[in-house]
Amino acid sequence: MSKVVVFDHPLIQHKLSIMRDKETGVKEFRELLEEIGMLMVYEATRDLETQEVDVETPICTAKCRRLAGRKLAVVPILRAGLGMVDGVLNMVPAAKVGHIGLYRDPETLKPVEYYCKLPADSTEREILVVDPMLATGGSASAAIQFIKDRGCNHIRLLNLIAAPEGVKRMQEDHPDVDIYIAALDDHLNEHGYIVPGLGDAGDRLFGTK
Repeated sequence: MSKVVVFDHPLIQHKLSIMRDKETGVKEFRELLEEIGMLMVYEATRDLETQEVDVETPICTAKCRRLAGRKLAVVPILRAGLGMVDGVLNMVPAAKVGHIGLYRDPETLKPVEYYCKLPADSTEREILVVDPMLATGGSASAAIQFIKDRGCNHIRLLNLIAAPEGVKRMQEDHPDVDIYIAALDDHLNEHGYIVPGLGDAGDRLFGTK
C-alpha cells in the first residue's frame, strides 16, 4: 500500500489558507501555487539517494553529499498542474518536464489521453506527477497508468488538496505510488468538488470559468 504524506508545515498551511479564500485573485493564487509547489517538492524529495563526493573548497578538501541515482522529471496533468511546475523547477532546475492531458469521454465517462509527451529518458527518472486537486482520483489514476504504459515505474504524486475518495482510488489502482498532499479535505459534493476545497483550481489559476 502506498503512503500518504500530509504536509503540516506552517508556511504551506498559511499559503493554502489564502488560496482557499474566494477573494484571492488570479495573480496571487498563481504565485501561491508556485510557492507551495516549491515547498512541497522540498519535502517530497527528502528521501532521495545521495553519495559522498570530494569538493575542493578555498580552504581544503571537504567530504560533501550530492544527489545520486535517478534524476527527476516533473509531469503536470493539464491544465491546472502547470501551476506547480515552476515551483518544482525552482528547487530542481535540472529536472526535465513532460506533459499529459486527459479528457473524459461523455459516453463512457472514462478518461481519454489526448496528449502525452515525456522526456526521452523518463524510464530512468523519478517522475513527479503534479496536479493541485485530487478529487475522484479518476484523472490522476489514468494519467499515472498512461505514464506506466510508457515504461516508467518510479512515480510520486503531488497534490495541493485531496479528498478521501481520491486517495482511496489512487491506493487501490496504484499501491506503488506514494501521495504527497498539503491537505486532506472532508469529502466530495454532488458536483464532484472537494469540500471545503478551493473551487476549480484551473479556473482560478488562469482566470477562466
